Amino acid sequence: MQQLFKNIKGDKAIWAVVCLLALFSFLPIYSASTNLVYVVGNGTTIGHLIKHAALLFIGLFIIYGVHKIPYRYFRALSIIAMPVVILLLLITLAQGTTIGGANASRWIRIPFVGISFQTSTLAALVLLIHVARYLTKIKDKKVAFKETLLPLWLPVFVVLSLILPANFSTTAIIFGMVMLLCFIGGYPLKYLMSIIGAGVVCLALFVLTAKAFPGLFPNRVDTWISRVESFMDDADTESDYQIEKAKIAIATGGVVGLGAGKSVMKNFLPQSTSDFIYAIIVEEYGLVGALTLVFLYLLLLFRIVVVAHKAEDVFGKLLVLAVGLPIIFQAFINMAVAVELFPVTGQTLPLISSGGTSIWMTCLAIGVILSVSAKREEEVVEASAKATQKNKVEENPLEVLSEQL
Repeated sequence: MQQLFKNIKGDKAIWAVVCLLALFSFLPIYSASTNLVYVVGNGTTIGHLIKHAALLFIGLFIIYGVHKIPYRYFRALSIIAMPVVILLLLITLAQGTTIGGANASRWIRIPFVGISFQTSTLAALVLLIHVARYLTKIKDKKVAFKETLLPLWLPVFVVLSLILPANFSTTAIIFGMVMLLCFIGGYPLKYLMSIIGAGVVCLALFVLTAKAFPGLFPNRVDTWISRVESFMDDADTESDYQIEKAKIAIATGGVVGLGAGKSVMKNFLPQSTSDFIYAIIVEEYGLVGALTLVFLYLLLLFRIVVVAHKAEDVFGKLLVLAVGLPIIFQAFINMAVAVELFPVTGQTLPLISSGGTSIWMTCLAIGVILSVSAKREEEVVEASAKATQKNKVEENPLEVLSEQL
């Protein structure tokens, strides 16, 4: 065990927050899984708990493995991975599988393994690393918009175009993250406004095409519109039903909650182990549990910013922000949906909600952040060793010489 802790590098606060979130997730997952068992008739509560434990164990192994990779390698890996994820998105769009009645083109089933994988999460991670790499390349250079169209914006357009037909919320989040990263990376604001305008036009064309030819993307645009309408008014829709049950759960929680495993609304709230798990957490642990969870994500955000600030080069800074900020945004979007600040988006709560793809991609992103942090630690240790050696030479040069001989 001591040897394992010796090999763990990087920001210890990030490790602590990740472990706390992972450990805490067992309680709401075990409690909310009764909905799947007794209402849906899917498996057993112990079975869902063991599955979640196995996914988290693999996720922690991913963090450990990735954080050992020097982060400069991710620059080249993003170039190699980009065509791979585009191919995966094409395959997913063409033959995606249905998961619990969800849209068929979000998931792809891995042959001979029986595991379903949501390719858009991997594509988002690779795309943001690609953007960080390109922004580093043009840093401190005069940027011409035409020169950036092919290397920067073409991959963004292709990836988002392939995700949009099945998942508008993920597309919007990725697009927002790309814009934010480009702004932080110093990309000219006037060009960003042009890209935002072009994005709005492309979205409008997609909606008009889907309305004109309903067979191309069945039910997707209608689903988006119904979710927005139910958010804006009191329309009686499925998403409105979910929000109402989530608000009842939150109101029932009070200050300290009903207690672990004592949620009532988990039996009536669809997606209680994933999209709306925050409502179950508030019902069982009250305002105290809700604020504690918010504090942990804010602490994670703070440490991500600290790691980015201390990174040795521009690529390290942008890389940390590229993979770290989406985790925090996704967390707060999930919470905002539960309290009806946002329309229903289908975004999970990172490291808390059930789901292998979400957990693994979050862990992959955290591993990248820790890789940057570990490199900084190595530099500090090396600088300290050199300073100690220099002081030793100055104080007693004969002793140092004898040690070397």
